[in-house]
Amino acid sequence: MSNLEKAILCMVDVFEQYATKDDKKHQLSSAELADLMNKELAGPEFKGKVDTDVIDEAISKLDKNHDGETNFREFSMFLATLARGYYRATKKGKGNKGKPAKPE
Repeated sequence: MSNLEKAILCMVDVFEQYATKDDKKHQLSSAELADLMNKELAGPEFKGKVDTDVIDEAISKLDKNHDGETNFREFSMFLATLARGYYRATKKGKGNKGKPAKPE
């Protein structure tokens, strides 16, 4: 299996692991999302590599339909925002041509 295939399967597995803790099996409640972030973003590879502003921005943009929960579409957008933040932090902004990061 390729790394990309593993990443996709892992993304789905993580969502399902946390979303299935209550009656709504296809949504992350705010408590489930907080639990996921506390447990899954605690390793040294990630901690301190993405500015907390990026995480806060990602969370604020999550709930597109304003229902107070995170569906898989919203979750995948959240992960993409975190990945961009991690990339920028670890590459020291390479590819940005010296421009400050703008909200996406």
